[in-house]
Amino acid sequence: MKTLYVTDLDGTLLNKRDTISTYSLAVINSLVSKGMLFTYATARSLVSASIVTKGLSQDIPVIVYNGALIIYPGTGTVLSSITFSEKETEKVKQVLHDHKVSPLVYSYIQGIEKVSWDTNRENEGSKRYLSLRKNDKRMRPQNAEENLYDGQNFYYTVIGTQQELLPVYEIFSADPDYTCTLQQELYRPEYWCEIMPKKATKAEAIKQLKELWGCDRVISFGDAINDIPMFQISDECYAVENAVQKLKEIATGIIESNEKDGVAKWLNENLDFE
Repeated sequence: MKTLYVTDLDGTLLNKRDTISTYSLAVINSLVSKGMLFTYATARSLVSASIVTKGLSQDIPVIVYNGALIIYPGTGTVLSSITFSEKETEKVKQVLHDHKVSPLVYSYIQGIEKVSWDTNRENEGSKRYLSLRKNDKRMRPQNAEENLYDGQNFYYTVIGTQQELLPVYEIFSADPDYTCTLQQELYRPEYWCEIMPKKATKAEAIKQLKELWGCDRVISFGDAINDIPMFQISDECYAVENAVQKLKEIATGIIESNEKDGVAKWLNENLDFE
């Protein structure tokens, strides 16, 4: 049977230093060279993901922005993209305005990917995010909300405290037109509320890749709440030891942590191309 292997990045394949260990790279690249269909599904952009996955063999498209985009990492060619309608964008704009929080707006403007934000509304969390992306050509600072939502919007991220973001999460998680997640950033105090079109999930994107590559099965690896839909559509799913309890409860099994190369070790022990 033809199997598609899909892993989350942060907290799963990546260690606390935001890197893939030398051991994991060697194991995965060796298995890919022997025919393993392996990819990742992440909340990161391709720009950010490409940096932390440097050296990883990628023969098939990857899933970024939690499923909003499926893209070929080598060329940047977009295989699939899901954007908000004007009505959906207007609701996001109004809700965030009413709750006095300001987003990072991910969009395509004249066919070019951009990240827009209001420079007057930066907080500690957003400042840290921006400081790590000083040379990122996607960055599009704005000094007011007026042009923040230009272009075809496909993803919104609001960084703040749990108290600030919980009311926003409750609105959009209850709305059938959206997918919304709220979780604390790994190794940091701030929370991230991420708002996506309803069909922009890792699960939906994996279904597309599974069909595209003629796979019979999906085996996935993850650590966080946003990996639950991916686990639910997988034939087998493995939570790393450091995963949240809710994910462990629905996992096929628990593997070693991201710090101990859990994904690579499982693959090395369970795949045989001889």
